Amino acid sequence: MGSNPLPVWASEPCVMGIDEAGRGPVLGPMVYGCLYCSASYQKTLATLKFADSKTLKEEKREELFESLKADASLGWAVDIIDPRELSAKMLQRIKVNLNTISHDAAMGLVNRVLAMGVLLSEISTELN
Repeated sequence: MGSNPLPVWASEPCVMGIDEAGRGPVLGPMVYGCLYCSASYQKTLATLKFADSKTLKEEKREELFESLKADASLGWAVDIIDPRELSAKMLQRIKVNLNTISHDAAMGLVNRVLAMGVLLSEISTELN
C-alpha cells in the first residue's frame, strides 16, 4: 500500500522517515510505514503537526492520515506483517527474531521507494 504515481519532485534529493507500530505476534500485526518528500519540503513538513502515533488519539491519527494522502508534496508506503507470519518466522527451526524482521521490513520500504525512482538522500528511522 502506498502513494502513486511518482511525483515530479521525486527526482530531487528526498528524505524519508520510517517507523513501526504494533506489538508482535501475540497482539496483532506489525505495521511499518514510511513518509518521503523533497528535502526542500522538510521545513513545511515540520509545521504539519505530525507526532508519534502513540501520543495521538485515533481520530487525530485518521485526520492526519487523510491530510497526508491529499498532500501532493508527500509520498508514503506501508508494509503490514500478519501475526501468523511473525509467529512462523520466530518459531521455525532456524528462528528469525523481531529485530531481523523489523530490519527487513524497513529495508523493504526503502527498496520499494528506490525502485519507484525516488532519489533518496537521507533516511531516518524511529524503530524502537
